[in-house]
Amino acid sequence: MSDRSSLAHRTSIFVDRHFKYLMVAPAIFILLLIGVFPLIYSLIVSFQNLTMTESDTAFHGLLQYKQLFKDARLWWALAHTAAITAIALPLELVLGYLLALLFLEKMPGRQIFISLIVLPTVLSPIVAGATWRLMFDVRFGPIGQIINFIVGSPTTMLWTVNPNLVYPAIIICEVWQWTPFMFLLLMAALSNVDQSQLEAAELDGASYWRVLRQIIIPAIKPVIAIALLIRGLDLFRIFDIVWALTQGGPGTMTETISLYAYVIGFVQFETSYTAAVAFLVIAILTVVVTWVLRRTELVK
Repeated sequence: MSDRSSLAHRTSIFVDRHFKYLMVAPAIFILLLIGVFPLIYSLIVSFQNLTMTESDTAFHGLLQYKQLFKDARLWWALAHTAAITAIALPLELVLGYLLALLFLEKMPGRQIFISLIVLPTVLSPIVAGATWRLMFDVRFGPIGQIINFIVGSPTTMLWTVNPNLVYPAIIICEVWQWTPFMFLLLMAALSNVDQSQLEAAELDGASYWRVLRQIIIPAIKPVIAIALLIRGLDLFRIFDIVWALTQGGPGTMTETISLYAYVIGFVQFETSYTAAVAFLVIAILTVVVTWVLRRTELVK
């Protein structure tokens, strides 16, 4: 009995000391099972040679990863993704900031206008893309009709086919849908800026650009960093809007890395090579995120 009592006593002490960890252990296990297991399985698959016609589960070393460096289409897809991100992200930040400044002041119907502005964000990207494809339609789209009215003569603008117009079409749709996200974050950040500092700068006769550079940006810098990080990662995996608008066309001109991975994985069924592409993207995003977090001092 003494041994059992001692064991029970030690068990009770262990439970008391580690109770909080025991409570979250099942949730952590499930998250690891859902998140880590597919990652490990994909890593294993990337060292095999699984295709539509072959089920070779033998170890093939770095065969798939060597193929990455020979795949020009892959690197063009990465370049297309980077180009969309580099253009859309600053536009969303600037437009979101301007909207935040506009609605920071009290005005009649402010809540109603904010609700209307935020509406695009709650739409599914595939729905947003399909809607803009209809708006860009040559025969029935309102954008073409408005341009014809302004120009004064019929003008054919093939937004989703013309190589000179496909990127503007994608950028317009993307910025329209996700600028409200930036707007909400920046408006919340601006509302918490120390008003006494702004008033003191105004009394000293400081210009707006100086106030922006020395007071506003330092105050909202963490929010800007988080907003850019979230939207940057989301833009890097852009799929729905591009698929709805152009399906990567004309040809592969607007094919992003997500579209390319979809094609080789679910159309051509190059399973092992798709896993290698996925890990290339993971490696790139890990490096970028780590660099951003260190630069913005969000992590020490």
